Amino acid sequence: MSETIDMDEVSRVADRSRGAQFLCACLGMLAFGIVLTTLGAVLPSVIERFGIDKAAAGALFLLMTFGILAGSLVFGPIVDRYGYKGMLAAATVLIVVGLEGIAFAPGLAMLRVAIVLIGFGGGVMNGGTNALVADISTEGKGANLNLLGVFFGIGAMGMPFALGALGGAWSHGALIAAVGVLVVVPLLVILATRFPAPKQPQGFPIAAAGRLASQPLLLLMGLLLFLESGMEITVGGWTSTFVKEELAVPERSALFLLSLYWMGMMLARLALGNILRWASPYRVLYTCMTIALVGAGLLLTTERVWVAATGVFLVGAGLAATFPTVLGFVGDRYAALSGTAFSLAIAMALIGGMILPWTAGVLGSLHGLRGSLLIVPAALVAQIILLAILARAMRANSNIR
Repeated sequence: MSETIDMDEVSRVADRSRGAQFLCACLGMLAFGIVLTTLGAVLPSVIERFGIDKAAAGALFLLMTFGILAGSLVFGPIVDRYGYKGMLAAATVLIVVGLEGIAFAPGLAMLRVAIVLIGFGGGVMNGGTNALVADISTEGKGANLNLLGVFFGIGAMGMPFALGALGGAWSHGALIAAVGVLVVVPLLVILATRFPAPKQPQGFPIAAAGRLASQPLLLLMGLLLFLESGMEITVGGWTSTFVKEELAVPERSALFLLSLYWMGMMLARLALGNILRWASPYRVLYTCMTIALVGAGLLLTTERVWVAATGVFLVGAGLAATFPTVLGFVGDRYAALSGTAFSLAIAMALIGGMILPWTAGVLGSLHGLRGSLLIVPAALVAQIILLAILARAMRANSNIR
């Protein structure tokens, strides 16, 4: 009897520990949502403040995504070798410093440095929190990763909403500085939490990690995420500028419209956290991609603000499933080196996140944003084709259905 009681107590302690770890992941992902949406939310004011054109503004996205890419490459080997705590704490500090830098940058050079810092910290945080949830989820990885993504949506929606709602009373710089102070809260929670032990405490298996990079399934998943990340950052970065220029929407209203994109993503992931516990992940992905395609069509063909708002919301809802669900596939298939596998997949994703928004900015300078944002529906069609290939390969090589 005493042994049974002891085992029950061990189980309860483990559950509490996983709950605290999941809370850290959620707060970290909320911070990453702030990171990813900050530049897009303040882009119109940055263009005015520093007198730059769309191509130069697109280069700022390139810098931010370069930082995220670097962080994404670094976090996996660190997690597998040293564990989560120090890495997540350091990433949070970089996010705070980056936000304060964006708020108070006296010139374009300092703004660029702050953007790189916030990107690097965000890349580490994004990869680390996703890998952490995959590691502590004994089942339902895709569903739990979608629930984690809800907090990304809260952070991503909250920044443009706050700028739009409070922009009349506070400057953008003051608001961003205040948000930077709030990000100290996740840091304190991370420092107070015990995390899982490192998977490779005796040394990092370089040869095994090298073999991961040549895995066809991992490369296919990474290619799906390449397109996904590119679309997410393109839509999140250029929507407020698009509706301001193409639909003559005032800047504050444009920020509210942008918040609908992140709201759609957040609400969809909240629903997907339950749906994916019983539904086929492939059917869910096909459905979401179709919704995003409809939303992109509405956004890019209308002259009416309410139709554009509907399109923006649908695009956000439709893009919600791919990133966490595909990362769930990665976590299931490459559990022994999950951190490194996540690094490789997310690095491929962020290369897309660098290329697509920068391309949209260049094409927007030449042909206008309505034409350049056709990148989004084109990428969605490519995703649907790639998903069909992945589903066939996964069913042939695993028990995932």
